[in-house]
Amino acid sequence: MARMAGVSRSAVSRTFTPGASVSEKTRQKVLSAAEALGYQVNIIARTMITGSSNFIGIVTAGFDNPFRSKLLAPLVHQLALNGFMPLLMNADDPQQLAPSLKQLLSYHVAGVIITSGAPPLSLAEEYLARKIPVTLINRHADLAGCDRVCSDNAQGAKLVAGLFSRRDWRQVGFIGENRENFSTRQRYDAFIAQTSGMTVTSRFCDGGGYQAGHQAARELVAENPGVQALFCATDMLALGALDGLRDAPAAAPLPAIVGFDDIPQADWRPYQLTTVQQNTALLAHHAVDLLMTRIARFSLPSRHREVPVKLIIRQSAK
Repeated sequence: MARMAGVSRSAVSRTFTPGASVSEKTRQKVLSAAEALGYQVNIIARTMITGSSNFIGIVTAGFDNPFRSKLLAPLVHQLALNGFMPLLMNADDPQQLAPSLKQLLSYHVAGVIITSGAPPLSLAEEYLARKIPVTLINRHADLAGCDRVCSDNAQGAKLVAGLFSRRDWRQVGFIGENRENFSTRQRYDAFIAQTSGMTVTSRFCDGGGYQAGHQAARELVAENPGVQALFCATDMLALGALDGLRDAPAAAPLPAIVGFDDIPQADWRPYQLTTVQQNTALLAHHAVDLLMTRIARFSLPSRHREVPVKLIIRQSAK
C-alpha cells in the first residue's frame, strides 16, 4: 500500500491511527490506495495490540428528550470526521450504571463524552482514574484533566429578561427543573439578576419534561392570574406549559411563554415557541475537538469553552 501511494510505511500507519498527525494530501493518497487494494482496518486486532480502540463512549440519559437527539446527530458526525465510532451508554437506570461502565471499558474506549441529563459525575471520575479522556457537555465538574463545553446559559437568560423588559411585562414567572440541575441553576440565577422592577414567581419541578411543565404552569398561573410571561428552563417544560394553560379555564389572556433549547417541536405550528437556541453543531464540534486533543495529550490542564446562544422569536411571545 505504501508503494502504491508513494508514501512511507509510517505515513500509512498514521493515516489509520485516529488522532495521529498526517497531511490531508498524504491521507487521501493512502485512502485511495487502500480502496484500490480493498483494504479494511481490523479494528479488533488493532485494539488487542495497542490496548485502545477508535470507539468513543457517549454517556447520556433521557433518550426520549428531543434535545438529546438533536445533539447526538452532530456528535456522531464530528466523531466520524475524526475516524472514531460512537458507543452509546444509557444512564437512565442507576442499577445499570456499573455494568454499563464495565462494558464500555471492555471495548477499550479511547475517550468518553458525558452529556447533560442524569449521568452522575462519579462516572467521569471512574474514567479519568483509568486515564481515559472525558469531555462534559452542559455539565459542571471541578475534575483535573476533565474538559467542558457549555452553552452560554447566562447570556440566554439575559436575552429572555431583555425581551420581557422591552415588552413591559412586569408580572413574570420562571419554571425549571430542580435547583441542583446545573443548566437550570445558571439560567435561573442570570434571569433573576436581570429582572429588576419585575415580580418573579418561580416553580421548580422534579423533572424537565412535558408533564412537569403542564402541571407547574397551571399551578403558577392559578396562584398568580396576573402573570404576563413565563420563562421555562427547557423547551419540553415550555411545550407542556403551553398545552397546560390552553386546557385550563382562562379568565385572563394566556401569558407569553419562552423556552430554552430550540428543539424541532418548538417550530411546529401548534406551538411556534419563542426560545433560546442552543448551537448543537458548535457544541459537538468543541466537545470532539477537546476530546481529540486530550487523547493526543492526556496531561493537558482542564479546559472550558462556552458556546453563544440566540433568541428565536415566534408566536408564543411576540
